[in-house]
Amino acid sequence: MIPDTAAWEALRLSLWVSVWATVLAVPLALWVAWLLARHDFWGKSLLSALVHLPLVLPPVVTGYLLLGAFGRNAPLGRALDSLGLGLAFHWSGAVLAAVIMGFPLMVRAMRLAIEAVDPKLEEAAATLGAPGWSVFGRVTLPLIAPGILAGAVMGFAKAMGEFGATITFVANIPGQTQTLPSAIWTALQIPGGEHQASIMVILACVVAISAVVISETLARRVAARIADQ
Repeated sequence: MIPDTAAWEALRLSLWVSVWATVLAVPLALWVAWLLARHDFWGKSLLSALVHLPLVLPPVVTGYLLLGAFGRNAPLGRALDSLGLGLAFHWSGAVLAAVIMGFPLMVRAMRLAIEAVDPKLEEAAATLGAPGWSVFGRVTLPLIAPGILAGAVMGFAKAMGEFGATITFVANIPGQTQTLPSAIWTALQIPGGEHQASIMVILACVVAISAVVISETLARRVAARIADQ
């Protein structure tokens, strides 16, 4: 059972898209999670609803909305195309779709981690004269690090498995936008393609299990370091 060139290319693109989606989404997800966990403001419920909307919408609907907003016939899409930053039918569009679909999972994990931190610890550090950024960096961030890691892994896994929004927004172009789920779907449409599809499924499982193992290892190390302090 040896993956063919198309399978390796689809895996490479999936990893590339997933890594970029995770790197781009984590800082924004952390900021939104902090807003929702630590602040009360007008529109908080609306923001929470918008963040979680991709979880309840069919992925194809999300992809269609992205196509309507960033497609080459849309004003914003044409403007981006003129700058050489077109997203539709390009791997960067797959990154955007993955960010949107994984964002709610990231925010939820990080928000729960932030809410689990006792605000009195932060207040105590502030009373000792530490500025806000120092309190966050030295007190809050180490305590919520496992939650950030969990959110990042969940976002990465969602990006690796994203299919509906991606294929609707960027299509299924081999070597350009064909991620591993799209390649599996394509193989299943071809008579006798079940064998190649099963090989790609195994590749996907290996990547997913590896991501979980790495996450658990890092989380344990972070927790042990916090306990030693």
